Amino acid sequence: MKNTILWLRNDLRLHDNPALCEAAQRGQVIPLYIYDEDRQNPWPMGGASKWWLHHSLTALAKELQKHNVPLILRRGDAQRILLELAEESGADMVCWTRSYAPYEMARDERITKALGQKNIAVKESQGFLLFAPEKIRTQQGGCFKVYTPFWKACLKQGNIAQPLPMPKIEPCDRSPASDRLEDWGLLPSQPDWSGGFAQWQPGEAGAQMRWEKFLNGPLENYSNGRDMPGIDNTSRLSPHLHFGEISPRQIWHSVEFHKMMRQSTIVSQHLDKFLAEMGWREFSYHLLYHFPQLPELAFREDFRDFPWSKDQSLLQAWQQGRTGYPMVDAGMRELWHSGTMHNRVRMIAASFLTKHLLIPWQEGAKWFWDCLLDADLANNSAGWQWVAGCGADAAPYFRIFNPVLQGQKFDPDGEYVRKWLPELRDVPKKYIHCPWQMERVPEGYMLPVVEHGFARDRALKAYGQIKKPFSTG
Repeated sequence: MKNTILWLRNDLRLHDNPALCEAAQRGQVIPLYIYDEDRQNPWPMGGASKWWLHHSLTALAKELQKHNVPLILRRGDAQRILLELAEESGADMVCWTRSYAPYEMARDERITKALGQKNIAVKESQGFLLFAPEKIRTQQGGCFKVYTPFWKACLKQGNIAQPLPMPKIEPCDRSPASDRLEDWGLLPSQPDWSGGFAQWQPGEAGAQMRWEKFLNGPLENYSNGRDMPGIDNTSRLSPHLHFGEISPRQIWHSVEFHKMMRQSTIVSQHLDKFLAEMGWREFSYHLLYHFPQLPELAFREDFRDFPWSKDQSLLQAWQQGRTGYPMVDAGMRELWHSGTMHNRVRMIAASFLTKHLLIPWQEGAKWFWDCLLDADLANNSAGWQWVAGCGADAAPYFRIFNPVLQGQKFDPDGEYVRKWLPELRDVPKKYIHCPWQMERVPEGYMLPVVEHGFARDRALKAYGQIKKPFSTG
């Protein structure tokens, strides 16, 4: 029987894994995960993501063991490890799921060439996205810079293939050696800051449970509830999707089946809105594929000379959730404690950093990268550029969120703020988003680091210095 290495990356699942199916069809399978600490990678995994990876690999290893298949763990240079393991096991092919981050694409091309020189074939499968970025083109053959026409073009691609069942996996009879996961040091040392992550269950089983809970409940009111951070009305699937513990094809077809069963126009509208949000993930990777500098460089050239501030004390106040604006601070403390932040609050917090404080979006992206369990290079980069106004289909420069009004609109009773800012727990509803208007600011809280009207005027003047006028595209 032929031996095949299944190089697992961001596809840590057994169901609807095309790369796994390709390997299983050939004979014996050697599932491998490589912890590659290549210093050439400009975006190494952040602390929160390492925590998730540890627990996701633990879950995957247990599932594979049920089928008497060991998960091989190796740490070091991916090219060297693949060549060594192929020689050890007699494998003549390596299967993997396609990656889209610039560093990973260049690495995979280099490794494919090196394996080919040793007569080891490579089979790359599409399983991370619904649509291959290079296949979605404008009528002129270029890339899309605006979301709506992009998503319409995606929906015209035709039927999305059905999810694949888990194949029968035949283990390799040569049983290669494996590292111990504990020796990789992915979990935080003392002090352990990951206590708030206990609410999550990394792994394929956790992803399926979370999806079923959302599909059979909040999804049917998604459009109305998705912007309210005080209630659980979002899928919370983003870290599961990023690590590939659930496939986007399964989500797509589950939603379509749900629409068919419910036969409700209103329900269908909510479900289509959720799928459109999935479309933003596709759009972010479309942008990253066509503009590899997206994580570091403003998409809009006219924004690259923007007069940013370098005030480290204000950056630190934002990072610590001590800006004096409850909606911003609650979001930043939720991020630090739980490894996530509600999407509406992400926009408010990001807008505050880039427009109220005039601190570069890259600083915010770096902080999110380290703190988010769902840190994803395309989503993180495109999202920050969208809020800052320098990305594709970006928010117009004059849209400067008022954090008080945003709080009053999306957290009217202050439930979200009170949860994450215990020092404001007893503040009356009238003042929960503007506690400085009380006779006395509650003990332990602080005055705003900047006044909104002043910050807004300053931001508009700074944006006015940009050479070309802005529009939404």
